[in-house]
Amino acid sequence: MLKEAGKLHMGPMGRDLIAALVCALLIICLGPAPAYGAEGYDQVASAAQSASMKEVKSYGMIPVRAADINEGSYKIEVRTSSSFFRVDRAVLHVKDGKMTADLTMSSTSYKFVYPGKAEEAAAADLDSYIKLKERDGQGSFTLRVGGLNEEIPCAAFSKKKKCWYDRNILLDAGTLPREALKIALPDYDKIDKAVEAYEQAEEGEGAGGGDPGAKAGGTAGAAGGQAASDQDLTSYEPVALDLEDGEYSIQVNMAGGSGRASVSTPTWLIIKDGKAWASLLWSSSYYDYMVVGDKKYENETKDGGNSTFTIPIAVMDDPMPVIADTTAMGDPVEIEYELTFYRDSIGAKSQIPQEAATNVLIVALIIIVIGGVLNFVIKRRRKQ
Repeated sequence: MLKEAGKLHMGPMGRDLIAALVCALLIICLGPAPAYGAEGYDQVASAAQSASMKEVKSYGMIPVRAADINEGSYKIEVRTSSSFFRVDRAVLHVKDGKMTADLTMSSTSYKFVYPGKAEEAAAADLDSYIKLKERDGQGSFTLRVGGLNEEIPCAAFSKKKKCWYDRNILLDAGTLPREALKIALPDYDKIDKAVEAYEQAEEGEGAGGGDPGAKAGGTAGAAGGQAASDQDLTSYEPVALDLEDGEYSIQVNMAGGSGRASVSTPTWLIIKDGKAWASLLWSSSYYDYMVVGDKKYENETKDGGNSTFTIPIAVMDDPMPVIADTTAMGDPVEIEYELTFYRDSIGAKSQIPQEAATNVLIVALIIIVIGGVLNFVIKRRRKQ
């Protein structure tokens, strides 16, 4: 018994208790640190301090990615959600499939910006902030850009208020030089005028004035108008054309809706069993189905590109009312349009821009292959 003096003895329960305490200490010491921001930069403006933010995205705007723009540097206009965060000058840089923008503000009231929400900025570390460079009373910074024509959250830290404010910016692809874009964008000046006329017509109808059927982009029944009285559109069966089965081109005009979206023209005319169908390529990827008559036609594009539909052409040279469903603003919305297909414009499939581009690519590939073969033959002969 004496030789055991000085030694600590404990039962199984005591050993388990010690092990549990050690584990708890390890968890406390080695666990993740709480998400506190950099000291002095961890405050977010209250709702009362924040002015209401303006919408920067227009309805139906088409997102534009780096792949849609030729490499280079271009001046571009920027929309912001607050008059206190105004960008006066911007230059977009496109290189290696990525985009950045140099933004200059006519103010030095902000010290940092952060590519995200104000709450995220307040919890981030100092290294993740973008410090504004000040010169001649202006503040400038460079921001990574994922896409044009879409909202980019950009928190800003006020020197005076010592807190972060939520701001949104949008780089307007429609203000780029024409040679910068690989894709065609709608004419937004015409669209804005059409939307204004549409709203004025609606106001006039609401006041009891004007012809309800005459307003721009009216209901599907009104949109049919004269066409419905001249031709039978109840079944929306494709019209018969005296053409061999195959693919052709045809000019199409679209009216109605907000005017922000468009369809490519000329588009594909498909003759099947002597009947006319159209393959429509929209300027947006957000259309998920179309309704023609009492039939629904699903989007045929599966890779995330712009929406495509094959629909019957029920009438030529007169407006044909259709409905297209868009998810551009979040919740699905059915919008009414008129499509007019022109019989006299029918031509070869090669007149469609997409087909012409494909033909150019094929020719280029053939030239590359032939050039490679000739190069191989010449080198081989030289070695002999």
